Amino acid sequence: MRLEPISPERLTGALAEHLARLHGADGGPWTRVLIDGAPAARPGDLAEGVARELRPRGRPVLVVGAGGFLRAASVRFEYGRRDPDAYRDLWLDTGALWREVLTPLDADGSGRVLPDLWDPERDRATRSAYVTLPPGGVLLLHGTFLLGRWFPADLTVHLSLSAGALERRTPAEERWTLPAFERYDGEVDPVTAADTVVRLDDPRRPAWSGLPETR
Repeated sequence: MRLEPISPERLTGALAEHLARLHGADGGPWTRVLIDGAPAARPGDLAEGVARELRPRGRPVLVVGAGGFLRAASVRFEYGRRDPDAYRDLWLDTGALWREVLTPLDADGSGRVLPDLWDPERDRATRSAYVTLPPGGVLLLHGTFLLGRWFPADLTVHLSLSAGALERRTPAEERWTLPAFERYDGEVDPVTAADTVVRLDDPRRPAWSGLPETR
């Protein structure tokens, strides 16, 4: 895959411009975007940056972090607090994401999205109110291990880090998660699976694969 240098500012602007023209592949009034990456790649920062660029272009935007849809501690830590396989397979409540975030934006959906469900620090429900995304709105769902789960999306973006960069930028107390990312790369191959790949070994000098043709 050929990657070309791009500045952070041009990256967010190009993604926003693309999404301003993009419409739901299922014919629905909403556009769903997945921004996938390890915590060290800070996918939420890119999501927020794209949202800031997109709103002045006339598209309503809702940014949702998959980290607000983790399972309860009793499930996440069933095999211990530092089990990389559990981190990869069990932590994310995929059913809740389908039910509360993605399915409401189907062509015949309600548009009512729950922005978060579970507070992993307090280990209890957040009790957040539903948000209605108006027709023409864009959902930016960001998080870790989002690809390879059959989540419906009109654009998928993967933030890629080399093994060395991932290790350097992951805090020492979280490096037990590194085997989970190695598994993810081997099983899902997110660099191939994503529509757009952004290499962030140096966040000040990203490189990317470009964008697919607008539908």
